Amino acid sequence: MDGTNYSLKDLTLYFLKLGTWGFGGPVALVGYMHRDLVEKKKWISEEEYKEGLALAQLAPGPLAAQLGIYIGFVHYGLLGATLAGLAFVLPSFIMVVLLGMAYKLYSGLSWMQAIFYGVSASVIGIISISAYKLTVKSISKFTLPAMRANWLLWILYLIGVVITVITQREEVLLFILTGVIYMIIKVPPQWARRNPVLPSFLLAGMVFWESGNNELVKIGLFFLKAGAFVFGSGLAIVPFLHAGVVQEYGWLTESEFVDSVAVAMITPGPVVITVGFIGYLVSGFPGALVAALATFLPCFLFTVILAPSFKRIAQNNSVRAFVEGITASVIGALVGSVIIIASRSIVDVCTALIALASISSLLFIKKLQEPYVILVAAVVGMVIKGF
Repeated sequence: MDGTNYSLKDLTLYFLKLGTWGFGGPVALVGYMHRDLVEKKKWISEEEYKEGLALAQLAPGPLAAQLGIYIGFVHYGLLGATLAGLAFVLPSFIMVVLLGMAYKLYSGLSWMQAIFYGVSASVIGIISISAYKLTVKSISKFTLPAMRANWLLWILYLIGVVITVITQREEVLLFILTGVIYMIIKVPPQWARRNPVLPSFLLAGMVFWESGNNELVKIGLFFLKAGAFVFGSGLAIVPFLHAGVVQEYGWLTESEFVDSVAVAMITPGPVVITVGFIGYLVSGFPGALVAALATFLPCFLFTVILAPSFKRIAQNNSVRAFVEGITASVIGALVGSVIIIASRSIVDVCTALIALASISSLLFIKKLQEPYVILVAAVVGMVIKGF
């Protein structure tokens, strides 16, 4: 295409490589994109990158995947967005399906159970650290002046924590409601000034609660709902997945769910790809494919629909306030889910010590990445269990 110094093939190959070797979570992945595509290759400008990052933070969808889709869209439109997104997600999808096959074959064996004994406890620690970082980043620091300045976000955050712990499920309509409340109080849009009645779009979330009789249809609708309410970090999907696959549908046991999160941590690419592993455990390869496509579809659609007019949308303070309100309760739900999962996964002194050691390692050892922590935890698990 005119005005570009790279081909669509170049871009697709880049995201295929990033999806294959890109460890470190969403923050690291978006950092790699800036380093490679803006600074080194100069395929996109600093302004284009910042616009894509802002869109990824404003709209629902896993941060890194959405930025990749936007970068594909910049110069190559719908086809570029499609190929960039597929190339980025495909390597980790293949990996989690292969791991799902191995997990189904060997999960009954004692050595596999020993590995995940350590890994599952470590994942609790890793998610706890991530929840803390997301809280500081999206709500405020744990200082009295900062908390006083963001008191309303803290209230919405605590509501998310408490309701998740009490109900042990995700409440989609609660998230939408907290977004509307924060928007009306902080930056009321024109419709709210004219008529302070909640708009009918609150009912839009209701469609996500309907499900068909066919299991693949249930899987598709459930993961579509989950993908539509993931803001910023892939780990924000954890409360949705836990409530649905463990509590509501009973597709996985508590330990299987924690193992699924662990698989996402040890594979490259977006953390959200754990949905492929879960889908495989529930309904084989068709389940993995449907779960992954359904989860990433909202992210893709939001990007290609909003990208052409994003500058105007990004300047709307009411939209920003709405997203901030949703994000506060979603992160609160993540914290609530960590509490629920930890209460069932930390089963003895050893698992408690592994979780605490994982937290300490990530806090005090700079540049330590999660896959290394999980690898050590797997070895520790095997040692404790006598392998």
